[in-house]
Amino acid sequence: METGPTYNQETIHDIVEAQRRFFRSGATLPVKWRKQQLVALKKGIIRYTEAFEEALGQDLGRSATEAYLCDICPAIVEINETLRGLRRWAHPERHFSGLMCFPSITTKVYKMPYGVSLIISPFNFPILLTLGVLTASLAGGNTAVIKVSSKSSACTAVLKRFIAEIFPPAYVTVIDGGHDIADLCLSERFDKIFYTGSPAVGKHVLSMAAPNLTPVALELGGETGNWCIVRKDADLRDAARKIAFFKLCNAGQICININQIAVAEEVAEPFLEALKEAFTSQIGPDALTSPDYPRLINQAAFSKCSSLADEYRERIIFGGKGDETTLRYAPTLIYPVGKDEHIVMHELFCPLLPVVPFKDAEIDDLLETVSDREHPLAMYLFTKDTRWAEKTMATLQYGGGCINEVCIHLMVKGVPFNGTGHSGMGAYHGEWGFREFTHPQTVLFGSRHFNLPLREHPYSGKPGALKHRILQLFAK
Repeated sequence: METGPTYNQETIHDIVEAQRRFFRSGATLPVKWRKQQLVALKKGIIRYTEAFEEALGQDLGRSATEAYLCDICPAIVEINETLRGLRRWAHPERHFSGLMCFPSITTKVYKMPYGVSLIISPFNFPILLTLGVLTASLAGGNTAVIKVSSKSSACTAVLKRFIAEIFPPAYVTVIDGGHDIADLCLSERFDKIFYTGSPAVGKHVLSMAAPNLTPVALELGGETGNWCIVRKDADLRDAARKIAFFKLCNAGQICININQIAVAEEVAEPFLEALKEAFTSQIGPDALTSPDYPRLINQAAFSKCSSLADEYRERIIFGGKGDETTLRYAPTLIYPVGKDEHIVMHELFCPLLPVVPFKDAEIDDLLETVSDREHPLAMYLFTKDTRWAEKTMATLQYGGGCINEVCIHLMVKGVPFNGTGHSGMGAYHGEWGFREFTHPQTVLFGSRHFNLPLREHPYSGKPGALKHRILQLFAK
């Protein structure tokens, strides 16, 4: 990794204050100027595509195709959507003020940027989850300090070069380092914070933001993980194919990935056979030697995954092997697992996949268990009973999800992404990201003519009684 500057509280404070001066200059306010910066960002991503692919390969063992599919292409698509909609999103809303405000009949809502934003991005999708959030921040008219993950060091090095080449540090800058540097950033007074990562660190971010009452958006993985439920009437081969693809992607290091499968015991055996076949078909007989299979981010992540697999060694029915030299761990099915075992009580973030059998007739009991735990970031249902599935998705609390599909709700334009509670707060993507990084300011345009004394004293006697009756009419 390239050697960068040494950060301390003074240097970070100077960075933040330089950005605050730049923001207060008004340079970021014109929509035309914002769009020019987004165009520059898009061109830069295209120019740096090969460098990003190589860095993702170094950090996570991603193939160039997976790197482009999961990080680079979605970032470009996000910018395209923002460029198309930004002028409309940023245009002040015009409202009729209502009879209560007569004769002042016009009110406008301005979408104002917060100011200096802090973006704390994770290691698992270091390009997308940095530049995607940056797109929303810049679209809103903010400046941005980006604290990138110390775990994905190759991507950090490329991102630092990339941002420095496109933007002046008073507008956008990248800061690297560990948790101590992140805390130095959080000690500063930012106007908006966007953090992507774990619920535990999310709590810390909120506590650090509290003294300045800084608004915070959190994109978290969920304390007890994301459920995938396979009913007995599901298309088992279709479900297996999609689940296998998803669990192979980034070696399971995805915040919306399936943490555990609940499968109706009536179809558990054929489903598991179909899932094994799907893994083998997509990655080959030995994932550890496949050039397409990613690795875990570091030794600590590998050891955690390996230790947990060893704990459930007697119930591993597929996979269960790792290579400490390459940090690859094969996709691993663990069956049967009880719904209250500790492996399904926390986010795994690795290729382990516990499978929980349940009686299909007792689906309501399973859903009650899901509801009783912390809200997941994602929920996936496989069934032919779409009426039941739609009702279920409309009554549970989670971030987002799919019926008879996995993960691609993330790619739908015009819809929000994020969780609730332990899986996050706030939302972004497209216009939702613009809203997340702007504050709606309401301004009423007063009239100097035809002003009535309705709101003025006196409130007693005959004048007061008349005013009271008139006000009651407004309430009807």
